[in-house]
Amino acid sequence: MASPKRFIAGAVCPRCAEMDKITMFTTDAGDQIRECVACGYTDALSDQPQPEAPEIETRVNKKANTDDHTVKQVVFFKAGSED
Repeated sequence: MASPKRFIAGAVCPRCAEMDKITMFTTDAGDQIRECVACGYTDALSDQPQPEAPEIETRVNKKANTDDHTVKQVVFFKAGSED
């Protein structure tokens, strides 16, 4: 069932940056629609899950980790002899 248009307090339009000009309502299909009364911007929000975007390939996730991860003992020496 469609809902009446309601203003969203404090919402800022992403296109014209006007505050308190965004209305929100639900269509018969169940989609939530945001609409700016100042510039006409519309945006639909759906309950359907969005397909995940593949991970962006960067130098961090494409490099094979071939480092030597063995534990090595560290020995500290004093700089001078104080015997």
